Amino acid sequence: MRNPLSPLFLFMTVIFTTCLLISNLVAFKIVMLGAVAVPAGIFLFPLTYIINDCIAEVWGFRKARLMIWLAFGMNFFAVMFYQFAVALPPAPFWSGQPAFSNVLTQTPRIAVASLLAFLVGSFLNAYVMSKMKRAMNGAKFSLRAIASTIVGESADSAIFISIAFFAILSFRQLIAMIITQAFLKIMYEIVILPITQRVVIYIKRKENTDIIDREISYSIWKIKEVG
Repeated sequence: MRNPLSPLFLFMTVIFTTCLLISNLVAFKIVMLGAVAVPAGIFLFPLTYIINDCIAEVWGFRKARLMIWLAFGMNFFAVMFYQFAVALPPAPFWSGQPAFSNVLTQTPRIAVASLLAFLVGSFLNAYVMSKMKRAMNGAKFSLRAIASTIVGESADSAIFISIAFFAILSFRQLIAMIITQAFLKIMYEIVILPITQRVVIYIKRKENTDIIDREISYSIWKIKEVG
C-alpha cells in the first residue's frame, strides 16, 4: 500500500513547524523596518504561508490540514514547556533567570492571540488555495497564491493584534498595525513568488503529484483523512 506521507512532505512539515516556533520566539524583539516598528518574526513567519501554499497546491487540503495541526501541537507544547522551564527554581549560582523569563514568558493573552491567529490564518490560506485551484482547474497558481495569502495573513494579523493589544492601543493604532503587518507579509509573498513557483514545479515533478480537491470535507477536525 502506498504511503500517503512522503519524505518530502514530512521534510516541509518540519520546516513549517520550525519556522513557526522560531518566529514566535523572536517576535518579542521589536525592530525598525524603515520608519515602521515590527516584530523580528516578520522576517521568517511569512515562510509558513509560502510552505502552506506549496503543500495545498501539491498534496491538497488534507495534507495541509495535517501539517497545520502538527505545527499547532508542537507550538502549544513549546509554549507550555517554556512556562514550566521559567517556573523551575534556578540554581543559586545562575543569574540569568530575569533575562530567561523575559524572553520565554508569555501572558495567557499573548499565547491565545498567537495560537488562534495561526490556526485561523493558516486554515483560511489552505482553504482559499484549495477552492480556487478546483474552480480554476489547477491554473493561475500565482493568482491563487497571492489571494490565499491576502486572506490568511490579513486574518492572522487582525486576530493577533486585536486580541494582544485590545484596550492597550487606540482603535486607530490597532487598525494601523493590522494593515501594516498584513501589507508587509503580503509583499513578502509577492517578492518571493518566483521562488515559490519553482519549488512547486520541482515538487510536482519529484512526487508526480498534483492534487485538485474534488471531493473533500473542509472540516478542520478530520485530521486522520490524509490521503
